Amino acid sequence: MNRFYTAVGRFEIHRHFRGVRCPQVVIGRREYILDVQEMLLWSSLNWRILELDEIQTLYEQKELETSFSSNRPMEDCLRRLIQRGLVAEGSGETAADALYDLLSELYVVPISESLPLRLFSFIRLTLFQRIPFSVTRKIFRRDKRSEDEKRVMRLANQATLSTAELVKCFQQKAEGFVSEEHMMDVLYRDEYTNSDNLAFMVRYFPERRPVVLSVANLYLRKQIIFERI
Repeated sequence: MNRFYTAVGRFEIHRHFRGVRCPQVVIGRREYILDVQEMLLWSSLNWRILELDEIQTLYEQKELETSFSSNRPMEDCLRRLIQRGLVAEGSGETAADALYDLLSELYVVPISESLPLRLFSFIRLTLFQRIPFSVTRKIFRRDKRSEDEKRVMRLANQATLSTAELVKCFQQKAEGFVSEEHMMDVLYRDEYTNSDNLAFMVRYFPERRPVVLSVANLYLRKQIIFERI
């Protein structure tokens, strides 16, 4: 049995009472406070798709780098993050099935490509946080995308769609939506498909493979994050 894991949500640092900086993970509008071990594990999975042994290896490396240790086993911490919805888990007889199971119900959220925002991020990281120029200049590198990846991003920029919904859009040859009603018609136009069974209904569509590969590659290149609704 193949099994994959990845992080869900986005990392933010909020200022709380008396200016105390508090790191947290945000999913939708909900804020989650993580302890040190949970944050270490979550960050190990952020923008990565890993198997359990790979997580263990990376986690141990981060423990050495940070001089952190915990009495709680890594597997127990991982289960806790899965229960809270901060980590997604997917399994299947083949690697392709496990990857689809992992991504199918996660919502794809593009990271902003706004030039002013990228410029602001570059200045903040270079001048104020002293990140080397050799690292921050990557902010301005334009991502090279395949046609399928470009199509995924166009659709995801118009509506918050799960990977399974993107498969259905590809199958219906949808390039965009003129309204929310149009989107719902593309996704659920027949009497059998609904939000509960969509991931199962599209899992054998030939469009599954290009969508899943596109979503996975965009995520690994830090072009999108995953959300839950």
